[in-house]
Amino acid sequence: MTDAVRERYDRFARDEAPGRSALYEQWAAGVAGDAEVQAVLARIPETHRQPPLVFAVTRMLGVKLDGFDQWREFLLTHADEVVAECAARRVQTNEPLRLAPLLPVLSEIAGPIALLEIGASAGLCLYPDRYSYRFLDAAGHVQAALDPADGASEVILTSQVRGRMPAMRMPQIVWRAGIDLVPLDAREERDRAWLQALVWPGETGRQERIVAALDIVAADPPLLVAGDAVDEVAALAASAPAEATLVITTPGVLVHIPRQARQALIAQLQQLPARWITIDAPALHDAWNPAVDADDWPGFVVALDGQVRGAADPLGRWWEWRAAFGAHRA
Repeated sequence: MTDAVRERYDRFARDEAPGRSALYEQWAAGVAGDAEVQAVLARIPETHRQPPLVFAVTRMLGVKLDGFDQWREFLLTHADEVVAECAARRVQTNEPLRLAPLLPVLSEIAGPIALLEIGASAGLCLYPDRYSYRFLDAAGHVQAALDPADGASEVILTSQVRGRMPAMRMPQIVWRAGIDLVPLDAREERDRAWLQALVWPGETGRQERIVAALDIVAADPPLLVAGDAVDEVAALAASAPAEATLVITTPGVLVHIPRQARQALIAQLQQLPARWITIDAPALHDAWNPAVDADDWPGFVVALDGQVRGAADPLGRWWEWRAAFGAHRA
């Protein structure tokens, strides 16, 4: 099993961390060359030993953002605790910036809106109406700015728009709910620490954004249901207020669901009396209309009811509108 650990961390150091986190690149390269560390990580279930999860657990438990030698010493000293915590944790990245490429899609839908997110984590993506937006051109100039009705938010979502920009407006959200295998509570210090630990070192501004979003959510918590989405979504959808348009979002979560269950969930969403907004890798499923060429598509696909609306960075740092321009669709 240590060979699998070595190969996974070597690949992460070579292909995934560069350009995003120099420290994680260093840690992963260190793991790939250290048999004793590999032996500890091999004790973690295979589906729970990916580098971002392991590194986040060690940070939550108190490791300092220092070189590999210091990280290695911490891991070996706290091996049993790290192994147990990794086995119980999942990567639950809760990035509100993903709402930036979803906002023009939400703008197409007549309100009021009942918003239901699958894979909600702590629910930070259930508050598109509580955040401010700044859309930039390629030179970094603000093309458009939107704020909540009561003024600028503590959370400002800044995203680059490539090409033309569609008309947008703040959505009217009257109900918020989410499903997650293990929902997090924005009011609980350990859950807040976990979400902050999932931010990779070097991602400037992201931790501050998540902390500010956690404060907004903690002040008005959503309804979060623990369970499998296939089993829970119909009942939760039925509890949404009848006078609101139900919108179900799956921003970046479908990749974490096994293929057969993913297909069953997509089929279920297509049958529910709801609008479905998603942002996924182009090759993840074939629910796109029109079909998407995965080899020639920049970033992820943003879609409404399977209808392709745009391309986007998976975390919302940039997006490109690819649908026809025109009036909002109710």
